[in-house]
Amino acid sequence: MWKLLVLFVAVGSCRAALEEVFAWKELSFAWPSDEAKTSAIKSGHYIPENNLPLGLERWKDKLFVTVPRWKAGVAASLTYIPLTAAANKTPSLLPYPDWDANLLPTGDDKPKDNQIVSTFRIKVDPCDRLWVMDTGLADIFGEGKQVTPQAIVVFDLKTDKLLRRYNLKEHDYKDDSFFANIVVDVDPSKCDEAFAYIPDLGAYGMVVYSWKENDSWRVKHNYFHFDPLKGDFNVGGVNFQWTDGVFGLALGPRLENGDRTLYFHPLASTREFSVSTNVLKNKTIATDPHNYYLFKIEGNRGDLTQASASDFDEKANVLFLTQINKDGVACWNPKKPLSAQNLGLVVQDKEALVFTNDIKLDAERNLWILSDKLPVFLYRELDSSQTNYRILKAPVDELIKGSVCVA
Repeated sequence: MWKLLVLFVAVGSCRAALEEVFAWKELSFAWPSDEAKTSAIKSGHYIPENNLPLGLERWKDKLFVTVPRWKAGVAASLTYIPLTAAANKTPSLLPYPDWDANLLPTGDDKPKDNQIVSTFRIKVDPCDRLWVMDTGLADIFGEGKQVTPQAIVVFDLKTDKLLRRYNLKEHDYKDDSFFANIVVDVDPSKCDEAFAYIPDLGAYGMVVYSWKENDSWRVKHNYFHFDPLKGDFNVGGVNFQWTDGVFGLALGPRLENGDRTLYFHPLASTREFSVSTNVLKNKTIATDPHNYYLFKIEGNRGDLTQASASDFDEKANVLFLTQINKDGVACWNPKKPLSAQNLGLVVQDKEALVFTNDIKLDAERNLWILSDKLPVFLYRELDSSQTNYRILKAPVDELIKGSVCVA
């Protein structure tokens, strides 16, 4: 009984640190005009209930929100919210960089260079660039039409102009490939030497992209595969089974030699793994079939600790991970061996955090959390009279205070 009371107090205090910044029953968009919105609804290009937020990222006064084209009728896949207007708790999303870039090509229309069809996760780097992994897929949960090639799309956030579009090579993907995440490794003093790491959750691999070489290569490893004993989920009253492989990625602190540790995990798994970026950045070593022992098993987080996303706070030396089976977020300090005892559940809420889909740290060391009831959206039907989507935030130091993650 005493242990239960301690747990309740700890979770309750962490919940108090959370600020609900935005919340929606259904997403709304900042249409150019009422006529444009009405026309989109009539044509089926906009079906409000089919728009679900999934990924987020902050840059200065912009909070980016992704809306993948799971189903038909998604208005725009890459959007943002001006944080200067944060007084509105239910804001309309603004397409980025504009409406035209987010409209699906029709007929024989040639896709634009800055075209965004369907993106899940995005990343802002220290050089003020927005990196977008565009799957190019529309109506994913329906007909699954490949509208454009799978591509890395990079914008200059200071000008909102396209810097580069890189279509993945044929050898980068397989028939079952699905690219839903991207992290960027770059020293802000060497912006032209950036690398992007893109996990393939469907075909169990990873693509590495070099900005300087404008080249990519595919990495294979057993640790990228899902655990068949950890593919059962119960979230929001929905039981389902997933076979998603490597998904969550987070970069640790930069070492003196410029390398970092990349922490990663399959979604259908409770284990965490890692590899030095010096392995991934070297095309010869990364693609060598004998590189097995260069990857490391960090440990097992414990039962029901499957995670969709992760991010690393360098000052506190803490890895944050979503906890989709527990409606929360956990932390781990790599100075301690990874185990259930050393994993701290820093926040949990059975109502506000149903399916914590994405988390991101900003420059002010706030942890942003997006929850979206994804399993209910995919396998049942969301209740439009209830709040279904939330974006919350909390200061890192408040979240980890008193937890096992404080060294």
